[in-house]
Amino acid sequence: MVEDLQTDWYDSSFLSCLGCRVLVVGAGGIGCELLKNLVLTGFTNIDIIDLDTIDVSNLNRQFLFRREHVGKPKVEVAVDAVKAVAPEAKVLAHHDSVLSSKYDVDFFQQFTVVLSALDNREARIHVNRLCLAARVPLIESGSSGYLGQVNVIVRDQTECYECLPKSEQKSYPGCTIRNTPSEPIHCIVWAKHLFNQLFGQPDAEDEVSPDMNDEENKYHFAAEETVESGLENRNYQANGDHYFATDNSYALCTSESTRQWAENNNFDPVLLFTKFFHDDILYLLSMSNLWRERRKPTPLIWDSLPDQNPSASRSKSANDLWTVLDCRQQFEDALNILGKRVRDGSVLVWDKDDDAALRFVTACANIRAHAFHIPMKSLFDIKSMAGNIIPAIATTNAIVAGMIVIEALKVVFDRLPALRNIFITRLPNPRGKVLVDQVPNKPNPNCYVCSNRREIVLKTNVNLTTVNALEIKFLKTVLHMVAPDVIISGTGVLVISSEQGETNAVGELTLENVGIINGCVLECDDFLQKLELRIRIVESNQLKSDEFDIVNDSAQMDQESEEKAVKRASNLYAEDLLAKRVRNTIGDQN
Repeated sequence: MVEDLQTDWYDSSFLSCLGCRVLVVGAGGIGCELLKNLVLTGFTNIDIIDLDTIDVSNLNRQFLFRREHVGKPKVEVAVDAVKAVAPEAKVLAHHDSVLSSKYDVDFFQQFTVVLSALDNREARIHVNRLCLAARVPLIESGSSGYLGQVNVIVRDQTECYECLPKSEQKSYPGCTIRNTPSEPIHCIVWAKHLFNQLFGQPDAEDEVSPDMNDEENKYHFAAEETVESGLENRNYQANGDHYFATDNSYALCTSESTRQWAENNNFDPVLLFTKFFHDDILYLLSMSNLWRERRKPTPLIWDSLPDQNPSASRSKSANDLWTVLDCRQQFEDALNILGKRVRDGSVLVWDKDDDAALRFVTACANIRAHAFHIPMKSLFDIKSMAGNIIPAIATTNAIVAGMIVIEALKVVFDRLPALRNIFITRLPNPRGKVLVDQVPNKPNPNCYVCSNRREIVLKTNVNLTTVNALEIKFLKTVLHMVAPDVIISGTGVLVISSEQGETNAVGELTLENVGIINGCVLECDDFLQKLELRIRIVESNQLKSDEFDIVNDSAQMDQESEEKAVKRASNLYAEDLLAKRVRNTIGDQN
């Protein structure tokens, strides 16, 4: 195919430049288009990394895959497909996670340019840092429905991926989810929590039933409330940690989890329905203060559901609304399927592409929405909202992939001043453009990843927060470090190590107990990402255990307080900490 192109510029000299080594990260919607574009353009030395396998839901937009490929690694199938088009190309598949330690700075330095077709933030941040450390240009990309963008990242010349803050996933107060939902998304979040309580890894903060331990919820039902709520035929006890509906054969208390109770009752759909959509709502109705300015919810009865919905249709496509009776049937069917999967004690993870899991969440969200007089949603809408995604559009992915190759060619031919960020808009701008280009911004001087600043100020409660929390919840979760080493500046005391087991002895100690106090500076080094960072600690008694708050302006800190903190940490804590580490080492040797 390449030989058929007869142009003055597309000659042997041009093609020889395309023999440079290129890395593609991601073989999904954009990645498939990108890999195809690269080999058709003439690139002949390509590596591609992806961990995923092919799911049936990928087939409508990831065109290199067919039904017979379902379950196979994406990279392997994609490479086989493009080799059929360009057999002369050397395309190497890596069925692996780009987060693996084998893909380090040395690995990235082998490439002329890295092309990112990733779909999650953690991996994007990791690739961004490795490309900066390796000084290899990175072309970042993404799409969201009709919108798409391509960003070029060159060390010391452009903004990096982390120069600008990214919007965080929106969270909702637990009391709103459990007690007073007012929007469809509240019901969807509640349904996902219910899935985790029944089949997944439960989180105490994601409990779906009213909080019986909340002091505001503990009281005896007034007679008028009992009559108004329809409780006159039920025998309730609301006392401390216990809550019983004695004529419904279930009991929930602190000693029994929701899953244990469901398993003990063989995941009985009628019993579960009655508990979550009738009895829990009756309990909520007893909290009269909740409903002074809100419309009261309606407890639902298994045998008395309406088989109609003003917006429902007779067809049952993903875009159609179900009736409440449809939801009950879907709830029962999905519950039977999911219940069988966890008979052996398995733990499920909710996946929008798991049909039974999706139908369970859709049914539960809509039943709860009906009870709280909230508009119901179609399966398609709930899949989008519950998965925190906007459905992908193949055409947008194709445009993004084309723009990536255009910018990659500029890198290969050393035309860096011509690099542009590209934005794909849904509607033409005033100049009639759908593709809008922009000269990349300069690096953000306050970016702790690519600037010379490399320092952040961190507020935390050093009396309550543990070393393990600092490592897992802040360094690895918030800062997305992979293998951090942390020492207290001025003392040389190592409190967090990338070597497994080296600092286990101090993991459960509070920060104060290991010498991390107000004004203290931590020297953090992630050897895998080649990222060095100083963290200046500010004590905050207003924060709870394991809570962190980043303060942007480090200039506000007093240098003298740092020196005092270092001295105090050295005198009061360092010797004790080192002694504990020695004892731990001896114990390991024994």
